[in-house]
Amino acid sequence: MSRDEQLKQRWNLIVNKLSSQFADGDVLDLDAIIYLIGVQELGQLNKKFKKDHKLDLMHIAICRLLEPYGFYEFDFFDEDGWPHYKVKEVLPNLKAGEQSILMKEAIVSYFLETQFID
Repeated sequence: MSRDEQLKQRWNLIVNKLSSQFADGDVLDLDAIIYLIGVQELGQLNKKFKKDHKLDLMHIAICRLLEPYGFYEFDFFDEDGWPHYKVKEVLPNLKAGEQSILMKEAIVSYFLETQFID
């Protein structure tokens, strides 16, 4: 199986599992999955978040997802338990499709690492 086919299969598995678990079967998009990863990384699973915090949660997720690629490095937790990252390398300019593939690869790696999928 090619790398692209494997990524597509694993991505679809993640989307299906998360959609059935968190969206009553509605299909979650990439942003929704990034948001869920941010909530998971923050560890405050039963809390309601305001709109500005939702963007912060997505930022946490993106930093965590791109950390293994060398773009970010965990720095510290603040007094409210929010993780902070520092930029190690500036992200290259990517086309929208390339960004989407990078994020999907990073998400698949994250869920393999956390054993949500195998």
